[in-house]
Amino acid sequence: MFDAGVNLTSSQFSSDLAEVIARAKNAGIESMLAIGCDLTSSEQSISLAEQYQLYCTAGVHPHDAKDAPDTLYDDLLTLLKSSDRAIAVGECGLDFNRDFSPRPIQQSVCLTQLQLAEAIDYPVYLHERDAHDALFSLLQEVNVQGVLHCFTGDHNALRRYLDYGLMIGITGWVCDERRGQALQDLIQYIPLDRLLLETDAPYLLPRTISPKPKSRRNEPMYLSYVAEQIAHLKQCPVTEVMSTTSANFKQLFVR
Repeated sequence: MFDAGVNLTSSQFSSDLAEVIARAKNAGIESMLAIGCDLTSSEQSISLAEQYQLYCTAGVHPHDAKDAPDTLYDDLLTLLKSSDRAIAVGECGLDFNRDFSPRPIQQSVCLTQLQLAEAIDYPVYLHERDAHDALFSLLQEVNVQGVLHCFTGDHNALRRYLDYGLMIGITGWVCDERRGQALQDLIQYIPLDRLLLETDAPYLLPRTISPKPKSRRNEPMYLSYVAEQIAHLKQCPVTEVMSTTSANFKQLFVR
């Protein structure tokens, strides 16, 4: 399996990152995508990807858009071209749920990153919360490939993202019997060849883990619980989910 989204630069991993990665490999995780959320964490993700032979992104999350420099396009281009382990632009997008950055700035910073991805033919790693119409409007201005990370939207948003050509990233949200029911209902509408598996660790610990770990911290080694839930909902073998999503990861990111 490939974990298509993990926050390795999180302080929650600062004391035992090597052990976290070792446990992931022992659990069948062939590789993972370390997420960059601003220029600093993007640079750190590149260093970790080089050190542990992983993959990573470079980008600015909508929460951090207010702090993006005017030189963002060139800064990200330099980072992405500094390593063949940096394979996607992001995490970028729009978040109108928390609005940690003003919406016009979010949109401007997102569009800059979409234009960069189009110019250098890199996939985008997209974030969207309560901003489907606005993000889709920005996507109409470019022609990019990528993944809608940690999808939790409705059927209309799913249809439009699929029609655009995006992959759909599914996390442990689908394992949550409280918040994840709507996503569980939508899994049947996502073709298997358009799915990616993500933990978004250290967040979104799958609630289907039994017995529950003492720590509430999620790790890449728990990715199989996401695969198992998707297999259950799609009524197909979990080995098919694992092999197809791995092929999807390679198709989108590994060039």
